[in-house]
Amino acid sequence: MDNIEALSPKPDEFVENKGSRHPKGLWVLFGTEMWERFNFYGMRALLTLFMVNSLLIKEADAAIIYGGFLALCYLTPLLGGFIADKYIGNRNAILIGGSLMAIGQFLLFISASSFSADLGSAKTIMWLALFVIIFGNGFFKPNISSMVGSLYPKQEKSKLDSAFTIFYMGINIGAFLGQFICPYVGDVKDATTGVRDIFAFKWGFLAASIAMVVGTITFFILKNKYVVTPEGRPIGGLPKNNTSADFEEGETQTAKFTGVSLGITGGIFVVLFFVFRYLLVGEFGFKAVEMGQLIKGIIYPFIYAAGISLAFLIMSSAENKIERQRIWVIYIVSFFIIFFWAAFEQAGSSLTFIADNQTDRSIFGWNMPPSMVQIFNGIFVVLLAVPFSLCWDKLRAKGKEPVSPMKQAMGLALIALSYFIIAHNVKDLGNSGLLAIKWLMLLYFIQTCGELCLSPIGLSLVGKLAPKRFASLLYGVFFISNAAGYALAGSLGALIPATGDKFSKAQEIGVNLQDVLDKKVTLNADQVAAFEKAQLPLANPTFAGVEIHNLFEFFMVFVVLCGIAAVILALISPILKKMMNGVN
Repeated sequence: MDNIEALSPKPDEFVENKGSRHPKGLWVLFGTEMWERFNFYGMRALLTLFMVNSLLIKEADAAIIYGGFLALCYLTPLLGGFIADKYIGNRNAILIGGSLMAIGQFLLFISASSFSADLGSAKTIMWLALFVIIFGNGFFKPNISSMVGSLYPKQEKSKLDSAFTIFYMGINIGAFLGQFICPYVGDVKDATTGVRDIFAFKWGFLAASIAMVVGTITFFILKNKYVVTPEGRPIGGLPKNNTSADFEEGETQTAKFTGVSLGITGGIFVVLFFVFRYLLVGEFGFKAVEMGQLIKGIIYPFIYAAGISLAFLIMSSAENKIERQRIWVIYIVSFFIIFFWAAFEQAGSSLTFIADNQTDRSIFGWNMPPSMVQIFNGIFVVLLAVPFSLCWDKLRAKGKEPVSPMKQAMGLALIALSYFIIAHNVKDLGNSGLLAIKWLMLLYFIQTCGELCLSPIGLSLVGKLAPKRFASLLYGVFFISNAAGYALAGSLGALIPATGDKFSKAQEIGVNLQDVLDKKVTLNADQVAAFEKAQLPLANPTFAGVEIHNLFEFFMVFVVLCGIAAVILALISPILKKMMNGVN
């Protein structure tokens, strides 16, 4: 099938307006997701800088909080997917989620407006805002993704890779707009002195809130007219209104989990929670009260334990060998995706700090705000999404299209390559050298190519393999890999060694920071207090018992993790292809 046929269904395949290559409902979901991603990525671009500069939170703690926040954003889709599948349907879940996220962004606006008067209250409001956004995202994200696959008749499921790539372009148009507009109005520095206006963050958060309101209203108005099946039935309505036509032939229409399975799942979760807690913070109890330790010791173990224990629960409801093998493919691929997102999501923490502190951001005489540097990812996705979609279609027509797990192995290999290149370009920077912004642009270009090989293909794979009766739940499971990756991203992002600005601050205190890190000098009590106030490190970070001395060693961590994952996934792809039982 050539590309024209892939994108233009025949008249007898399903009813659609002439000249439309995809159902109009795809473009409604495209637009809704676009505004939601504007909201999310715009806020994400500013969040760590707001925490560090306005709320006076340490960079390492900000990275941990950022990782925990993103991880929970991709864990709560389990809850949102389950509630939608069982009780309220996709449509209502999206409306609830969009409303909650708009409220959460407005709370961040309030926090960014009040920190100078009451820092403690501003921090409390920030925590409340993040939790509201987390639950809003949980209702929104799995349900809009699962609706895309329902737009197409069963004989057109081969179009899903193309459909999800187009849908993914909508995600990144929103990301581009959010990462441009929110930093433009919210990350402002004085042109003469270079001093950041720490009161401007609020305007970025307000813009994000408005975008989410627009997206939610758009979906509410258009959903009944366009978000329908090829036969004209509403997609994503109340589960009790589903008919047998909404399911594969012979497929059970309701997910059934026995009491025994639920009990065993609960036991597995509790045991794994404490195992992961001990591995991450070295204790079973809850003695540690420091912010970073609380997040690493509670949120991260919760995510890892939930992902594994849920595997048992879903498998207990699988009805036959084919179904069980297909679900296993989702889980195996999801495991490897963890390493991709752990590296990719450095964009909002360590890469933003490097862009802020040790990068020459001048472009044709304009000094780009550091929070805006990650915009290149959104730009490249918008430019490359359609070419990638056409590439997969042409390879499919020639019978040479790689199986989905192999595409994802390619994505992992590309992100390893991006960090290998950047590692060698920071190797000789020293403490005062500046990285040319072109290298960050190249990094985001290569990572975008990797993302297009991995993320939309993963969404499509779940749409093809997941049984309809818990499709949203399995999308939630897929997003657990994102959650685990973001949790790992927070832990790894906190490993970033001291950048140039830290050495300058230490010099102002009268101390050579390198001597402190090399343990050549011992600070007195006053100097330790001064270091604490200036958020300066007293020692180099360590990973797996190895000390990280510089940015080269920091980036090589991601090269090794993603490179090994890419090789293993590529090697087992033929096995996974067999387990997919005819699905490509």
